[in-house]
Amino acid sequence: MADRGVDMLALPKEVKDQLAELDLELSEVIYFIILYSPVEAPPPAYDAQAPGPSNASGSTHANAHTQAPPPSSSSRYRDRRSRRPHRSGGTRDDRYRSDIHTEAVQAALAKHKEEKMALPMPTKRRSTYVQSPINNCTPPDSSSSSEDEGAVLRQSSVGPPSLQSPDSWINRSVQGSSTSSSASSSSSTLSHGESKPQYQPQYQPQYQPQYQPQYQPQYQPQYQPQLQPQSQPQHPAIADMLAQARIGKIGPPPDVLAAAPQARGSSQVDRPNNPPVVRGMSRGQSRSSMMETADGVPVNSRVSTKIQQLLNTLKRPKRPPLSEFFVDDQEEIVEVPQPDPNTPRPEGRQIIPVKGEPLGVVSNWPPALQAALARWGATQGKSPALTALDITGKSLYTLTYGKLWSRSVKLAYTLLNKLGPKNEQVLKPADRVRHIDSHYFYFSRNDIAPYIFFYICFKLLRIPISCCQGSSQVGFLLGSCGVTLALTSEICLKGLPKTPTGEILQFKGWPQLKWVVTDSKYLTKPGKDWQPHIPTANTDPAYIEYKASKEGTVMGVAVSKVAMLTHCQALTQACNYCEGETLVNVLDFKKDMGLWHGVLTSVMNRIHTISVPYAVMKACPLSWVQRVHIHKARVALVKCRDLHWAMMAHREQRDTSLASLRMLIVADGANPWSVSSCDAFLNVFQIHGLKPEVICPCATSPEAMTVAIRRPGVPGTPLPARAILSMGGLSHGVIRVNTEDKNSALTVQDVGHVMPGALMCIVKPEGPPQLCKTDEIGEIVVNSRAGGNMYYGLPGVTKNTFEVIPVNALGAPIGEIPFVRSGLLGFVGPGSLIFVVGKNEGLLMVSGRRHNADDLVATALAVEPVKTVYRGRIAVFSVTVFYDERIVVVAEQRPDASEEDSFQWMSRVLQAIDSIHQVGLYCLALVPANTLPKTHLGGIHIFETKQHFLDGNLHPCNILMCPHTCVTNLPKPRQKQPVGVGPASIMVGNLVAGKRIAQAAGRDLGMIEDQDLIRKLRMWPTMMHQFLSEALQWRAQTDPDHCLYVLLNAKGVAVSTATCVQLHKRAEKIAAALTEKGSINTGDNVVLLYPPGIDLITSFYGCLYAGCVPVTVRPPHPQNLAATLPTVRMIIDVSKAACILTTQNLMRILRSKEAAATLNIKTWPTIIETDDLPRHRPPTIYKPPTAEMIAYLDFSVSTTGMLTGVKISHAAVSALCRSIKLQCELYSSRQIAICLDPYCGLGFVLWCLASVYSGHQSILIPPMELESCLPLWLSTLSQYRIRDTFCSYSVMELCTKGIGTQTEILKARGLNLSCVRSCVVIAEERPRLALTMSFSKLFKDLGLSPRAVSTAFGSRVNLAICMQGTTGPDPSTVYVDMKSLRHDRVRLVERGAPQSLPLMESGKILPGVRVIIVNPETRGPLGDSHLGEIWINSPHSASGYYTIYGEESLQADHFNTKLSFGDPTTLWARTGNLGFVKRTELLDAAGHRHDALFVVGSLDETLELRGLRYHPIDIETSVSRAHRSIAESAVFTWTNLLVVVAELCGSEQDALDLVPLVTNVVLEEHHLIVGVVVIVDPGVIPINSRGEKQRMHLRDSFLADQLDPIYVAYNM
Repeated sequence: MADRGVDMLALPKEVKDQLAELDLELSEVIYFIILYSPVEAPPPAYDAQAPGPSNASGSTHANAHTQAPPPSSSSRYRDRRSRRPHRSGGTRDDRYRSDIHTEAVQAALAKHKEEKMALPMPTKRRSTYVQSPINNCTPPDSSSSSEDEGAVLRQSSVGPPSLQSPDSWINRSVQGSSTSSSASSSSSTLSHGESKPQYQPQYQPQYQPQYQPQYQPQYQPQYQPQLQPQSQPQHPAIADMLAQARIGKIGPPPDVLAAAPQARGSSQVDRPNNPPVVRGMSRGQSRSSMMETADGVPVNSRVSTKIQQLLNTLKRPKRPPLSEFFVDDQEEIVEVPQPDPNTPRPEGRQIIPVKGEPLGVVSNWPPALQAALARWGATQGKSPALTALDITGKSLYTLTYGKLWSRSVKLAYTLLNKLGPKNEQVLKPADRVRHIDSHYFYFSRNDIAPYIFFYICFKLLRIPISCCQGSSQVGFLLGSCGVTLALTSEICLKGLPKTPTGEILQFKGWPQLKWVVTDSKYLTKPGKDWQPHIPTANTDPAYIEYKASKEGTVMGVAVSKVAMLTHCQALTQACNYCEGETLVNVLDFKKDMGLWHGVLTSVMNRIHTISVPYAVMKACPLSWVQRVHIHKARVALVKCRDLHWAMMAHREQRDTSLASLRMLIVADGANPWSVSSCDAFLNVFQIHGLKPEVICPCATSPEAMTVAIRRPGVPGTPLPARAILSMGGLSHGVIRVNTEDKNSALTVQDVGHVMPGALMCIVKPEGPPQLCKTDEIGEIVVNSRAGGNMYYGLPGVTKNTFEVIPVNALGAPIGEIPFVRSGLLGFVGPGSLIFVVGKNEGLLMVSGRRHNADDLVATALAVEPVKTVYRGRIAVFSVTVFYDERIVVVAEQRPDASEEDSFQWMSRVLQAIDSIHQVGLYCLALVPANTLPKTHLGGIHIFETKQHFLDGNLHPCNILMCPHTCVTNLPKPRQKQPVGVGPASIMVGNLVAGKRIAQAAGRDLGMIEDQDLIRKLRMWPTMMHQFLSEALQWRAQTDPDHCLYVLLNAKGVAVSTATCVQLHKRAEKIAAALTEKGSINTGDNVVLLYPPGIDLITSFYGCLYAGCVPVTVRPPHPQNLAATLPTVRMIIDVSKAACILTTQNLMRILRSKEAAATLNIKTWPTIIETDDLPRHRPPTIYKPPTAEMIAYLDFSVSTTGMLTGVKISHAAVSALCRSIKLQCELYSSRQIAICLDPYCGLGFVLWCLASVYSGHQSILIPPMELESCLPLWLSTLSQYRIRDTFCSYSVMELCTKGIGTQTEILKARGLNLSCVRSCVVIAEERPRLALTMSFSKLFKDLGLSPRAVSTAFGSRVNLAICMQGTTGPDPSTVYVDMKSLRHDRVRLVERGAPQSLPLMESGKILPGVRVIIVNPETRGPLGDSHLGEIWINSPHSASGYYTIYGEESLQADHFNTKLSFGDPTTLWARTGNLGFVKRTELLDAAGHRHDALFVVGSLDETLELRGLRYHPIDIETSVSRAHRSIAESAVFTWTNLLVVVAELCGSEQDALDLVPLVTNVVLEEHHLIVGVVVIVDPGVIPINSRGEKQRMHLRDSFLADQLDPIYVAYNM
């Protein structure tokens, strides 16, 4: 409180007591201390005999907590690994080490050690996580992935200086002394301990904060902070950041891993022998069947236990807490977080631009770099220019400046004169060429000379082939740059992929290239009179490099000749380069720092460069230190990775000396995690002569080139102080001082001063380039002649990057000088020192806070033990999910890591990152070794990794999703408000608003019949309409030979037919058998157990003749009796059947031993097989006394898993058949085809009843026959010229997926569907618009009319409500807003609108049917286009439920209910389906406007989540679109958790890819968090005969652990 200016003494006592309690609580909260110590404690094999010297700041390492811990199992494992051959260098680290104190992480996680793991481990099938083949299990190459992808230079804002001609300069240099000192000797530099230069720049570099800090430091030229207290408490200044950092403890050596395998499609070149590989180990699993819940109660189901554990983890309140109520009219989708009043904000004054020292003008500086090469080639021909090393680290070849110049001249002459036919000049000095090489041969003797000449003489686009071969983006860049020539060496040319004719393979998207080999034997020596033209440096582009952005796009960056020369001059002045010095370069010499120092500046100053390639470093990490010792090198150019490798391997060779070094340039010193690497390296090698002041970190950028570099200091002077910053402040973009003993602190080192001749300032990284305040983090922008000038061919992007004009707080420009965005985030410290805290590319913006990807990697690596993943093989990126960025961490898992260890490590990483960075991870995935995409230097390709994650091609072996903790912007949960308005008021309000009541009706049913039929039925025409059995008798008498039914087999052959008289006589025999064998009384229930066929029909009418009530039941499957026979027995028991009619084969199955193993077969009712029937007729045919008596029972299992049987009266049967006849115009001359299951619903009515009533012929196609002959149904339609056909969704889907791609073959066979007038899909659900449209489009080529396909709709209370029929308007389609549907509202939107759902009309309402939309709660009628329950009034409604297990009381409510207002006398039946009625502009047959009924979904199946109503089919549609390998999906809820089950149709290695994709799509489209994702095999989701998913059966099987899933992910 004191630091905020609050007087503690003035507070009341109770307030001070509460603050004391709060401080105590805060002190007990365990945070992590971020100090970026990249080195861990060494293993016993590396124990030092004496502690190393202290660092320059005087801090010691004698703290007790920094002592090496006793060797654990993990450390012993690392010790054994370090003794393997060729692995003396230890663990291969990437750019990261443990940026966080390991002991602090362990202390923070200690509180979880004693607790039992509360998070459920995922369930995985053994075959899913078997390791990849052995060649993929080699330890991955954990090389540095921090290699920048290219250097970008901008066009200078100032014209080139007045330069003398190159020829005169070279001649004068040759005549003069060849040992003249370079410009660096006369340049003024800022070194440690030296005073500032005498000249005064326009902008004063000293740091002057606007506000007065509490402790006002006075910075001396030696940069020694001196604290001077003030009398009044003020806000802390940046000066308080400077404190000496402790050096982290030294850890175990890194793995020296095998060389990374070549990228796909890269050139196959000879490689050195790889070290021995670590073979993969298979992992076992322990799947206990008895587990304990969180309360310690043992249960048998693992699934129930894990879900209970998951629920326990979700009991904690989320951060930030969500609001409790949801405003229905709120248009905002996401929860807008309220600003935190405690958020730190910048409080300093506006920053003043910082200017570097002037760039000196020296007389002997060359006018162009080519001139310098020509000078040294002529005057110092024997002076060494480059020394290349072989794979063992020994000197292979030394290239002198004379040979370099002569080979450059040869290559220039060859390119200009010898490439075209008859020695015609093909290449001109302004043409662009491209150099192709493998990164293993960057420094071979055949590559360096022509390469140097090319980037000097031509516009050169340099792209290593190993990182971009086959990339269409790079090909586009090559084409846009006009590249026509590619240069390579002979050995690389042989490794390029070739066509069978021997030509170089044309890469996808690449222009046509001419390949030229640059080896000496292929070059032509020019004549004595030919000399290359060397122009003065100007603004023309010198070379073009590629740059890969964060989004993966590739851009070419042009560097002008004057910028290249000016940059070399600035580096010479800043680094004090002298002629004849020796420089050891470990970096890639083709770009960035390796190019600028190791090639360009070296040639300008005649420096001897010793190149240590990456392959040599992998074999001998100490090779660069040995080169410094052997050659007495003055300068070394390395990265933190090289420091760490050398430090780990230094014990193998102790007689090395680094005393000759005057400058150790750390190329990635701008990274915050570099400070501990530098300190640790100094601590180890100080006894080898390394001086503290020689370590010079620098900051570079592809666009701005070198931004800042620390000048070499004077021996004995202290180093500049460190900045210890609060990570909480950094996440908000402000600078807040922290100390090392705080919980979360970031220690960063300076990167020196601004480059000579440059001007720098800090601007806001987002929005307009407004100048930041002094205590604010921003992007560094630089104005300098030594910078990039444009993105080649991209003027728009160039303007936003290379032509930035900073503005002040009022928006006014501060000047007219353009600046270049560097992409570096940092601030200006005291003494104009530059501090960098991150890069724009690694910036993750989550909920308005900034997080650095490198910091998150460091936190993950600090979690011990790291025996699960490989160090340096961790990728961190963010994906946009639900209007915010979500953090994803992907790491490569070791082959020997167990499932439990991996899960434990992932859980601890989640806790660590949440505690330190105050941000939740969205996904943490582990992939097999060597599977992450790599850059050309072995690092992780972040963009490709992210793309694999989003495309589902990552193939992880372990994954952990945590959406509950990181997704905090979900819509507010809705709480249903009490209805304060009655139904009468709602109805009146609708009428006042001009909305009609949502009701519709089919045409009048009446007593209309066929006149011929009435004339023939003069004796009893009216009774015909009441009893179907008498209709069959009449048809047998009047038209006995009329064929009613034709049954087809799989070959399309009619295996059975039934005429009217045949059907009648066989029904009589069955009635006689029931009377004789079954002793059946009138009114008894009889089960019909038959396969689909005519026997089922005859048995049904036989029961009617005998006065029995038939109950049709699907027979059990012979190969799956255990699953299907209990359902048969359940229906028999529920219906209280007195007898079973079946075939002889099925009777044997019912009495078989297999059936006896499932249930008690001795309790079956009387079984009568109807294959052998008596020949006599029954004495009488039963005639019901009234039409209201039950005709049959219709049993079905609903999609909610409830077995229901409804009573269908004789009157309802007659009314339903009459309604279907009128709607479909069915007469005796008609012929229809039926491909439906005949056991319940409308399928049974069409199969058994409609033909007897209407007299039309029905061609019966059992759906099971399509499994052996997919075209059977369609070929039948074509063969019989069928006009009307009925099918189910399962049949339509089978044809769509099975033969949808074979239309050409079917058309060649003569299949023609142009005869089909009506194809009706029978269902009790929402129409599947996507399936019907796909069916129409696929078979359009066969003549199928798109107007033919329609749907029907029925329910349990009324088997047929809608059916399209043959006349009337086409089905209409509307688009509704899904967000409104969740609130039980209907809002129509345009096609293609966001969150729109297409709905198709369910068919025309049948004659005699009235429909009204009712509020299911108030039972009052609703207005037009309002969502409500569909109520039916119809003469063919069911009489009631026969029985429902435990739900007998529902009968009156479902079948005989009344409206609460409007029409209280009419009895309605509740369908249990939600829908709405919309009056369309179409006209029906009577000329009235058509009222369309749209079914949305079942009320019982809706999911109540977060107070909203979701329909499963909508979520399942989204899930099925998430990935190509998802064949089918189903969702359900259990204890308020959303469970998604997805069937995997691809390889099992794709199973874990589906988990994040499913979670993403449900969150994006439905604003729900998936609790459990279950991946199963195809066919696991149960489907009923109508093609409807049995979600409740699936839920029961999942909870009983009977699914045998491939993978079960429990999202935390």
